[in-house]
Parts: sequence; C-alpha cells; structure tokens
Amino acid sequence: MDAKHQSPHRRWNPLRQSWVLVSPHRTQRPWQGEVAQKMTPSAAAYDPQCYLCPGNERAGGATNPAYGSVFAFVNDYAALLPETPVPMETEAPLLKAEPARGLCKVLCYHPDHSLTLARMTREEIRPVVDAWAREYEELGRMDWIEYVQIFENRGAMMGASNPHPHGQIWSTEFLPDEAAAETKAQREHLALTGCCLLCEYLATEKAVAGAEGRIVFENEHFVALVPWWAVWPFEVLLLSKRHVGAMPAFTSGERDGLADVLKRLTTRFDNLFETSFPYTMGFHQEPTDNKAHPEWHFHAHFYPPLLRSATVRKFMVGFEMLGMPQRDITPEAAAERLRGASEVHFWPRTT
Repeated sequence: MDAKHQSPHRRWNPLRQSWVLVSPHRTQRPWQGEVAQKMTPSAAAYDPQCYLCPGNERAGGATNPAYGSVFAFVNDYAALLPETPVPMETEAPLLKAEPARGLCKVLCYHPDHSLTLARMTREEIRPVVDAWAREYEELGRMDWIEYVQIFENRGAMMGASNPHPHGQIWSTEFLPDEAAAETKAQREHLALTGCCLLCEYLATEKAVAGAEGRIVFENEHFVALVPWWAVWPFEVLLLSKRHVGAMPAFTSGERDGLADVLKRLTTRFDNLFETSFPYTMGFHQEPTDNKAHPEWHFHAHFYPPLLRSATVRKFMVGFEMLGMPQRDITPEAAAERLRGASEVHFWPRTT
C-alpha cells in the first residue's frame, strides 16, 4: 500500500461535507481496555420468551400472529407518535424547541428466531426487500411524512434489545439531520457540476484497482465498498449502479440484486472474526416531501464497531466526540480484509 496512506491524514466526506482523521499507526498500541463477549448465533428457532417470535405476546400486550415470512407492526414503545402534538413554549429564544411527530414500525425479517440476514437465504431476504419498499411507499404517501428511515441495529453491542431478526422504520414529519446534510451535499454537487455526486463517486472508485481499491465486491446492480471517508473500522457503503432515488423504483432484478448483496456482505462480516457481527445499517433514500429530488441516489450505510477482533471494538470518545471522527485502519486495508473474507458462512444453518 502506498506510504502516503500510512501516516496521519484527514479525508473529506462529500456526503456530510466534513472531515475524518485517519491514524493507521494507532493499531499498534497495546490494548488493556474493555473486551466484549464474542457473539454466536442463537440455536433456538423459537423462543417462548421472545416478544417478536410468531404467536408470542409482545411487551406491550399485543399478540403476534403466526406469521410465516415478514411481519410489520407499529412499535409498542415508539420514539415518535402520530398524534398532533401540543405547541411548545420556552423561556428564552436560545431555548428553542418544537413539537415532533412520526410513526415508528418494527419489521420482523423471518419467523426463525435463530437467523440473521447473514444466515438467511437470498430467497428469504427478497420478501424483506419488498416489505421495505412497501413500507417506504405507504408511509411516504402520508401527507405529513417527509422522511422514512429504514434501519437495523444488529447485536447487543449496538443496542439491539432482541436478537430476533428484525429492523425498524421511523417515519418523521421533518427531515432528520443526516438526511438533511446528504440532501444539501447532493443538491449542491448537482447544481455545481450537473452530475450526481454518488454516480461520480462510484465511477471514481471503479477506476481505482489493486491494493489501493476500496471496492469489496459487486453484482449486476449494486456495489459494496469501503468509502474513502469511512469512520468506522469496517464501514461499508452500498451503492445502486443505476441512478434511482428510492426502493419502490427498483426493478424486480434490482430487488433480487439488493437481496444478494445484503446476503454476501453480512456473511463476509460474520466470517471476518467468526462472530455474529454487530452493526448499525440504514438505507438513505429521497425524502417523501412531495418535491422532486433528482439529486438523490439510493445507498445504504453499514457502521460496524469491531476493530481488532470479535471482542475489541472502536470507541467514539475523547477527540472523536470533542473534535472530529478518527479511524485507526485505512479504508484500503479494511476493504482488502473484507475482500478476503469468505461468502460461505462459518456457522451453517442446520435446517
């Protein structure tokens, strides 16, 4: 690898219009900090205590149907509520606040409690993709919903309260900060150059080869790569090859392609340290504010915390919280390791 990548430097993130500090030499420092427990897949296809398993009573008192594929419901403990909130008053102009409403849902990917996306088949993931597209479309059609955020917190390390394969969908009457920042960046780039920011970025990445390359793998419709500006150690950006703003516009082939790329990437993650790999994953799609968004290009972010092993993670503290994000291995090194990871899961399914 080129020596210029091995000394401290910072890289520009055009999607967030911000910098990230890269310090590759820090991986050599001794570690006497927290060592987490290695995660292994659940062995139980059904857990009578799980509030997401088919037929079980949820924490809020409702009973799940005996679902055989995907299952969506309104979150029993939602962070946002659809009722029109009461106007707020504060004591001073600097103490600004305003009502916020939304609709939060949970999507169970599969009735089998023991599975994850990595251990599901492509054929089992495809209905999940269809459900994501359907939920985005149905929620986005509500005249007061401006953004639909689909995401998954995988593993206890990332705050998942239940190991059952599931994700969340938060729809809001406002544009969240990350989506607002990416909208601004993509809109400005399109106005300045006449080109889509992520189309241009993908073309740039495909022109880079060898050890300097950050592309992990691709299929007919999607590319998985470690972005130039990655913050988390094995962060991955999924990009659609076609310029499209949201899932409902995908062809059937593109939906199959998304299922394929999700299966292959999450399997590589698990095989990297032979653990049930934790991450936060989310799809960024165009806002649902009834405005045209030609600047928006569909993509997904994977933010996994593991750094050195299945038990040592990256902490965002100190300078990262008070100054700017910082990473310990280069994106090129991370991509190389992910390219070397197998797509045959280390923990095969027994059923």
